[in-house]
Amino acid sequence: MLEIKPKVFGDDRGFFSETFNSNKFREKGITLDWVQDNQSLSREKYTLRGLHYQEPPFAQAKLVRVLRGRILDVAVDIRKDSPTFRQWVTLELSAEEFNQILVPIGFAHGFLTLEPDTEVLYKVSAPYSAAHDRSIRFDDPDIAVQWPLADHAPVLSTKDAAAPVLREIAVPF
Repeated sequence: MLEIKPKVFGDDRGFFSETFNSNKFREKGITLDWVQDNQSLSREKYTLRGLHYQEPPFAQAKLVRVLRGRILDVAVDIRKDSPTFRQWVTLELSAEEFNQILVPIGFAHGFLTLEPDTEVLYKVSAPYSAAHDRSIRFDDPDIAVQWPLADHAPVLSTKDAAAPVLREIAVPF
């Protein structure tokens, strides 16, 4: 995972920021070709989306940012031969901080909204494929992500609530 903080140029009208520039990314060694943008709105605080990934040949890297509100973004290494297999990292992303996170292929991704009416925008490096779409249970005890739920039950989709734990999955990475 990599945090990216674009420059923001503000004046009395508001601000301007270049949130993605392929040449600048390539200069930093990031050579991903983005093929799709996705945007979500989560009405309630403690909405949890994830942990999601797509299997090859539709595996996706993601560049995630928040347009409104705040999230705790989570990436879990699901590359079975990786020394960090099953380990996770978090980063708080917010509209105020204007930060982004790059989640590489081979990581399951999810986020928890920390404010109501949170909007998230992310670029992906492969198109969505329902046949390759997979989920891992957010509360998998072998992964043990520390979600800041403060004794609240997360708002989950039916799909995420029924997701299997990682040890039940034939990981393709």
